[in-house]
Amino acid sequence: EVRLVESGGGLGQPGESLILSCAASGFVFRNYLMSCVRQGPGKGVEWVSTISTRGAYTYYADSVKGRSTISRDNAKNTLYLTMNSLKTEDSAMYYCGYCTGTGACSPDANNRGQGTQVTVSA
Repeated sequence: EVRLVESGGGLGQPGESLILSCAASGFVFRNYLMSCVRQGPGKGVEWVSTISTRGAYTYYADSVKGRSTISRDNAKNTLYLTMNSLKTEDSAMYYCGYCTGTGACSPDANNRGQGTQVTVSA
């Protein structure tokens, strides 16, 4: 059974940092692109970032570029998203997911975890 379990969300203030983690199991983690997407209240799903299978290539949405870092530990089957200089508009449910292919990808809903809530508020 494929499992993706996100953690690390919570309440933060503008300007702070947080690290989201995604523990994967049930599939060969190192063989798949991994991505993060988010969905704010009343909004559609927004792709945030993608990392290639070995971590050599990373892709970011303009909204987080320059203040976020996606990384992975294939030995631990874990994906990480570090977000710095948080903004109120970063408030959303964050999901990790897996894709095939190359380049940036937004995982299908069936290939995503249950999400972790991030709320940024002063």
